[in-house]
Amino acid sequence: MAPGKERKILYEDLSEDHEEVISTIYNSPVPQQSPESNDEPFTTYFDEKVPIPEDEKHSWFSFRKLWAFTGPGFLMSIAYLDPGNIESDLQSGAVAGFKLLWVLLLATVIGLLLQRLAARLGVVTGLHLAEMCNRQYQKVPRIMLWLMIELAIIGSDMQEVIGSAIAINLLSAGKVPLWGGVLITIADTFMFLFLDKYGLRKLEAFFGFLITIMALTFGYEYITVKPDQGKLLKGMFMPYCDKCGTPQLEQAVGIVGAVIMPHNMYLHSALVKSRQVNRADKREVQEANKYFFIEACVALFVSFLINVFVVSVFAEAFFGKTNEQVSKVCTNSSSPHAGLFPNNNETLEVDIYKGGVVLGCYFGPAALYIWAVGILAAGQSSTMTGTYSGQFVMEGFLNLKWSRFARVILTRSIAITPTLLVAIFQDVEHLTGMNDFLNVLQSLQLPFALIPVLTFTSLHPVMNDFANGLGWKIAGGVLILIVCSINMYFVAVYVTALGHLALYVVAAIVCVAYLCFVAYLSWLCLIALGISFLACGQTLSLPGLSELEAYRLGLTTHPELFLLNNVDADSFVTR
Repeated sequence: MAPGKERKILYEDLSEDHEEVISTIYNSPVPQQSPESNDEPFTTYFDEKVPIPEDEKHSWFSFRKLWAFTGPGFLMSIAYLDPGNIESDLQSGAVAGFKLLWVLLLATVIGLLLQRLAARLGVVTGLHLAEMCNRQYQKVPRIMLWLMIELAIIGSDMQEVIGSAIAINLLSAGKVPLWGGVLITIADTFMFLFLDKYGLRKLEAFFGFLITIMALTFGYEYITVKPDQGKLLKGMFMPYCDKCGTPQLEQAVGIVGAVIMPHNMYLHSALVKSRQVNRADKREVQEANKYFFIEACVALFVSFLINVFVVSVFAEAFFGKTNEQVSKVCTNSSSPHAGLFPNNNETLEVDIYKGGVVLGCYFGPAALYIWAVGILAAGQSSTMTGTYSGQFVMEGFLNLKWSRFARVILTRSIAITPTLLVAIFQDVEHLTGMNDFLNVLQSLQLPFALIPVLTFTSLHPVMNDFANGLGWKIAGGVLILIVCSINMYFVAVYVTALGHLALYVVAAIVCVAYLCFVAYLSWLCLIALGISFLACGQTLSLPGLSELEAYRLGLTTHPELFLLNNVDADSFVTR
């Protein structure tokens, strides 16, 4: 028998036995179903699991195994290439030139380290982050977490769908209105989402095709504009921002907020479940963690290059340009969009729509249409992964047992309805203010993904031998503190610009409730990190909480997770 088939049979046997052992030992009235059971009638994305081939000739590293694990990381990386990120990139280039490329690099590296935690959680426990929150947090925090993440997904979806609609508007020369583009995007998203019925690898290949389109289209713009390579390298590797003011600082903060997205932690922790990994075998789990991390490095490197293309194009061509200069060029090129830019000496402000227009004015119609194709690929791919995020989050938090079609309809309706309303009542030329609001909305939700993932990956009863060590606990805590502080500054800047007393009062009330909830999650996280005196008089056993103590803190409502991490593969084979 082929090694891959042997591994598949062993995997299925272990999944069934996991469920039997849990039900027997804990004698639960409702048997706990193994998260990896292949008999589960309702699945999303996991109708099949990709088998991992054996490669005895290359024990330390195998390209065959890396190829088998390739897929989830690239789907995760699409969140780093959504229209919100592209808009942040082009605004960064237009406002600060090449000076903030090092911020983009730093944000991508931080994102990689945080994604590593999310992937390890899914691989080691067999549960994604939403399922873990559902099992480990008490009812009220669980519901609040779900609502916060749903808000983040709605905000991200609005940017992604409207980005696709803008691309369709540009490609049709304005003949398809914004709301029409939204309807087209919704329709083809439903169609593409069912590609996984034809095979998981085909779906992943389709996402790879969309990433390739983005690389080619934005790469074309990069070659056309010919950015100064010296300035590019200096901006990327020298952390400075000479003669930068408030606009540049706000743009730097916006880059971090756009790159690190809350729902992406939930998505990545779920996607890694699509590979056949025997969690009773420590070697297989270590191997899966290694290859998933390598794949994530490659995927985020590709996404970083694409983001650099966009920043460099606008830094080289439009940094320091005024509306008057652009208006004259557009008028001379007979562009129908020349009226977009007022005839004044104010610095040019661009978004996805205006960015395509100015590229067309300066570099010809081909640059505009190729830009629009790239934006369409970014919007379509991120809309699809956003849909998966919504399904994973809703299924995990609410434990839904609906059919695939019903769940897609529900999760899409929640996210798409406000998007459609915006598209109907908002002009395609005046969406920048809404995009700023959506960035703030997602920035607010970031702690509700980062704090739980650090909490669970630091708990020894949950992760066993794969729990975060002291170095990762400190580094993870510092990174999350930095990222959340940067995003809170971004929110504060936005709120102070509202300029209305009533809005200040509402913001203050929301802020108090928000900070209380963040403080509660942080308290549990600090206890998981080993700061035992915060446990209100309870004695903690480190390096992880005992099951009883964690249960009292509301962190282990399902102790069978601890059992699953300690099962012996040989005992299952014997039975």
